[in-house]
Amino acid sequence: MRDLHCHILPGVDDGAPDLEASLAMLEAAKRVGITSIVCTPHVRDPYFDYEAMLEAFDLLRAHAGGFPLTMGWEVNHAKLMELGMEWADRLHFDGTNEFLLELSSRCHKHDFEVYERTIFELQGKGYTVIIAHPERYRAIQEDVGLARDLVRMGCKLQASADFVAGGRLGKEKRPAKRLFDENLYSYIASDAHRVEHYDLFAEAKRTYRTRGAHARV
Repeated sequence: MRDLHCHILPGVDDGAPDLEASLAMLEAAKRVGITSIVCTPHVRDPYFDYEAMLEAFDLLRAHAGGFPLTMGWEVNHAKLMELGMEWADRLHFDGTNEFLLELSSRCHKHDFEVYERTIFELQGKGYTVIIAHPERYRAIQEDVGLARDLVRMGCKLQASADFVAGGRLGKEKRPAKRLFDENLYSYIASDAHRVEHYDLFAEAKRTYRTRGAHARV
């Protein structure tokens, strides 16, 4: 079972602060049945340091005892626009054509015209766009039709497991349930920043289903 969104790399964003914490998170992931992890540090200010993140990945992999780890990124839309679309070729998941895109939590419906252009451009480059935690976005909380539109465009939607406790911003459980009820999610991910988040992942996996299966890989 793959966890495709996780802030487990040591010392590079608001996730694991050091290698000891990273390894504790890895053990927690194993306990809830995760068999591989895509490490997805934030590509947004103030965290993004490309070389430091690659070094952190190499450090964790060297201490992970052979556990399957892949390098990926959680790419904030505004930061991608700042960097330029040419950076997309450096920020997809290693070994796949998947691209994890984060929108603004405070976005409005009119922002989706810009998001859609970016998504079409990424798809034109051959990427499968995964939208991180749509339950967190104000515009989707107000109009679930925007999530339907993303799915019709060919995007995959990823629930972050902390929605079962209200989510990062405290308002995600109800919109997440509606997206599950409408069968719009393709994935549940831990989005883990610390050990305790894997307990929420286990609860989400037990309780909710994606379009294919529990915590689809």
